[in-house]
Amino acid sequence: MTKPSVPITERRYVVPLILVTSLFFLWAFGVNLNDILIPHLKKAFRLSDFRSSLIQTAFFGGYFLAALPAGWLMEKIGYKRGILVGLVTCASGAFLFIPAASVRLYAFFLFALFVMACGQGVLEVAANPYVTILGPLESSERRLNLAQSFNSVGAVVTPIVGAAFILSGVEYSRTQWSAMSPTQLQAYQAAEASTVRMPYLVITGLFLAVATLIFFSNLPEIREEEGEDYTSAPASTGLLGLWAHKHLLKGVLAQFFYVGAQVGVASFVIRFAQYSMPRLPEKHAANYLKLHLLGFMIGRFAGSAMMKHIAASRLLSLFGLSALTCLTIVLLGTGVAPIWALVLLGFFHSIMFPTIFALSLKHLGAHTKFGSSLLVMSIIGGAIFPAAMGYISDMSNIRYAFLVPFFCHLCVLYFATRGYRPAVDLPKETELRGIPVED
Repeated sequence: MTKPSVPITERRYVVPLILVTSLFFLWAFGVNLNDILIPHLKKAFRLSDFRSSLIQTAFFGGYFLAALPAGWLMEKIGYKRGILVGLVTCASGAFLFIPAASVRLYAFFLFALFVMACGQGVLEVAANPYVTILGPLESSERRLNLAQSFNSVGAVVTPIVGAAFILSGVEYSRTQWSAMSPTQLQAYQAAEASTVRMPYLVITGLFLAVATLIFFSNLPEIREEEGEDYTSAPASTGLLGLWAHKHLLKGVLAQFFYVGAQVGVASFVIRFAQYSMPRLPEKHAANYLKLHLLGFMIGRFAGSAMMKHIAASRLLSLFGLSALTCLTIVLLGTGVAPIWALVLLGFFHSIMFPTIFALSLKHLGAHTKFGSSLLVMSIIGGAIFPAAMGYISDMSNIRYAFLVPFFCHLCVLYFATRGYRPAVDLPKETELRGIPVED
């Protein structure tokens, strides 16, 4: 059925929504610079596809480990203080890139990414549910998609900045590598490692600046109403209470597979472009990643607008089917068609994360913070599936690696068509409040 248009938020929540939305823009730098770091550090440290994909493993492993403690943290200190903890932790991780570039140890870079990701995990647990409750329940998916749209703006800006300041454009053949003396090799690695210093120093400053702004702002502390938990199961506190919400558990699985697919695809856009066109320089190949992320941004804004008229689950189903079509072209197509299918895939990935998130949190009531923790923990898919893709690429070729995101999108499609439906018994007064139940 057509979804009725409702106000995206109340007037009193406009300023808090703007402030929290700025966080979505900011943490895009941490996530999306990884797609530049993978080919950059692969080249600098002469890594295999599998070892270079450990960048995503370290990053999303931090998300996973920080998510549940972040839920407890929000319960104890509230959203505003939790956001401040996340911002300071992010700034610390970004700053660690400075000594990592001096030491020139790949493991140190992974550690810096891990710390930064822990901070971003705290921000995700706080900001995503906070946006969903800053207004009417029935417009929560649209509100979160709008906020996440600014994350995609940051995602478009990031590879432009990363390609300009991190990718040196200096590439050597195997023959040239073997002809290098140890001194020449060390000088080359030092030059490549040093290119990350300035971008991550700027990112450190941005995190601290936003933390200062949030600290002095009047960010309201909103408590979820117990009355929003409409399950017929007996009430239970903490994590135990989440098991009655089957749609949340299915949403956690869907998010696990989606994030794995989205991160895996973006991680290998540059590599796949160079595989398809062997003479393509890395900076030119990075242009396809920029277009992929541009489509991602356009899709976020377009999806938020379409949700005025189309139910979120229906739109998620349509985008899921389209994503599977794009991946089929990648797996079976020839020439430049598979590359452009990867570019277009960014558009269809756009609404998936916030829509799965918002649909999964519906009707959780007081369990919202811990539900958010589980959904953020599911981001561990971004650590597992890119590594699986890298392993398959090393064992065969990079085209077969895209079987992994194809399988992941089948799972997302199930959630979009059936798994999102809450097993709830809504009381009659709920109908008077105007909360619709999708068919």
